[in-house]
Amino acid sequence: MIIGIIGAGAAGMAAALAASEATDHKIYLLERQARVGRKLAATGNGRCNLSNIHASSGGYHGDDPSFSKYAIGQFGPEETLAWFRDLGLFTVTEPSGKVYPYSDQANSVVDVLRFALNKPNIELIPDFEVLRLRREGTGFLLESKDRKLLCDKVIVACGGLAGTKLGGTMAGYKLLRSLGHKCTRLRPALVQVKTGWSGVSALKGVRANCHAAITVNGILHRQSTGEIQFTEFGLSGPVIYEISRDACQGSGEWECVLDFLPEIDEATLKQELFRRRNTGLLAEDLLTGILHNRLGRVLVQNGGITLRRTVSELQNRELEDVAALVKHFVVSLTEPLGMDSAQVTAGGIVTDEFDPATMESRLVPGLYACGEVLDVDGDCGGYNLQWAWSSGRVAGRSAGKESK
Repeated sequence: MIIGIIGAGAAGMAAALAASEATDHKIYLLERQARVGRKLAATGNGRCNLSNIHASSGGYHGDDPSFSKYAIGQFGPEETLAWFRDLGLFTVTEPSGKVYPYSDQANSVVDVLRFALNKPNIELIPDFEVLRLRREGTGFLLESKDRKLLCDKVIVACGGLAGTKLGGTMAGYKLLRSLGHKCTRLRPALVQVKTGWSGVSALKGVRANCHAAITVNGILHRQSTGEIQFTEFGLSGPVIYEISRDACQGSGEWECVLDFLPEIDEATLKQELFRRRNTGLLAEDLLTGILHNRLGRVLVQNGGITLRRTVSELQNRELEDVAALVKHFVVSLTEPLGMDSAQVTAGGIVTDEFDPATMESRLVPGLYACGEVLDVDGDCGGYNLQWAWSSGRVAGRSAGKESK
């Protein structure tokens, strides 16, 4: 039997290796770019957060969040780490549950997968962009601009639209829609969010540990605690990625409320600021030793205080206002950055049209899909790559085991 796999990213490589376990099958792994795993090599700022040990407990979204449960249950974080260890990859698990290669280099993950693909029954074909996919007898015809390939079964693992500069594409959605499947609305996820606050550019590059809560019309949308980063346009960093899903989608007033000292109550902070009136500091140094210097100055200015005033001449009310800003700084949000900047695509091919136990289409026998092309996206912290490994392995094994 010949199995064609469209896309040599995380899900596609996992599917190819799983399908190849049936050694009498021929596996064609088709990649439209010149090399495999380009997006994978860039994940996690080049570190590759390849899984999360908490992924079996949830953290997935889509119109049917339960769709991911079977694949994750069959091939979860524990199985994934054992699989990578067999491939020769050493990993390290952080206290948060995030898993990274011990080398701290994403290329280590790509390399062990690339070496594993060097099997007699796997043929990797780079620069093969599948432009058309259609039924041909009991199998499928895959066509590029200058080549045709007949396969008995096909696994669509093209990934999503996010990260277009690294290979994000509409290809998988288009191919599956051409065979009758429907697609939900696509939007960026795990992405920085723009703000209407003009002062944000003064904080470009500043990182801060805080509690961040996104609200819409004053109602809590999502919240988390950890690191954020200010950018030229808005807010970024792990915590923003965690809570930005569907932010600024639809009408309403979207805001991000930041608590820069989540472990210190406002009364304690006030006492410290009152004490500093006896130090001879200028107002620009009021929050020195508490927050990043640049962030501290911006907060003092937002409290309406001139930076060159001395702290000793500040009124109680002014110090209380600064403390309130540290604990409750509100930033207006306008829109997420686009798909170019997003790490993951929210939305995708409707999962009701696939069997979660096999990843096979309910509409077209012999057709499978896995990874980001489906309407499944996970939380920040390794969940999306875990979905790629899990769904890819299930799809590959199912295609390899089931007879025509």
